[in-house]
Amino acid sequence: MNELFEQVESLQGLLVSHATGGQEDEAEYTRLRQVVLAQAALEPVAPRFLRTSRSLGQFWQFIKSKYGTYAERRTYLWDEFRPMLELLERGSITPSDQIVTVAIERFDSANVQAAWSKALDRRSSDPEGAITMARTLLESVCKHILEEAEVKHDDSPDISKLYKQTAEKLSLAPTQHTEQVFKQILGGCTSVVEGLGALRNRLSDSHGRGKVGVKPAARHAELAVNLAGALAVFLLATWEARREATT
Repeated sequence: MNELFEQVESLQGLLVSHATGGQEDEAEYTRLRQVVLAQAALEPVAPRFLRTSRSLGQFWQFIKSKYGTYAERRTYLWDEFRPMLELLERGSITPSDQIVTVAIERFDSANVQAAWSKALDRRSSDPEGAITMARTLLESVCKHILEEAEVKHDDSPDISKLYKQTAEKLSLAPTQHTEQVFKQILGGCTSVVEGLGALRNRLSDSHGRGKVGVKPAARHAELAVNLAGALAVFLLATWEARREATT
């Protein structure tokens, strides 16, 4: 992964140089571009212009029309490459974690990002805490969406009620569809939320226990965090698509 980091960094430097008056090697650009585009894990965070700028000439036409000054071009390219470089620096996380992390970081919500980060950090060392944060992640995502949509919600409702309100706003409630396959899939999402709420109440650190308590293992936390992460991405992506459709 260190080698890939260095190649991405080299591509960034090459493009910064070319965008600010330098004359770079076409073959090297082609090689580095292909390295980046061949990495499935980098696809969600790769700059979009890399897909369309197949040559340095095409990149030059893109960048000179987008920004007129060298300073603006440097800042733009640094910002565009930052997600890839940060992702590679966190090389210990799995591809599925990367996808969720990138999707969540696109949304300006400190609560959502903090919940996901804590859920990841606690999966192995603190399964109880990870399960609590998995539920908190979904709660934060639902509240984030409802607040952006200017929909009133109780400050701390149970997660099933909060998810139902969010799903109805996004037209994801099973009752809002007639196709059986969609009703089944969306009903499954509802069951996941209800299950996470129950798991949190049963196995997390959110409640006290008696002498004989069920203690969660790392695999329970892994399941809870992965389910919460996948559903969080689905909700946020649906919300983003609906906003784009109305603008």
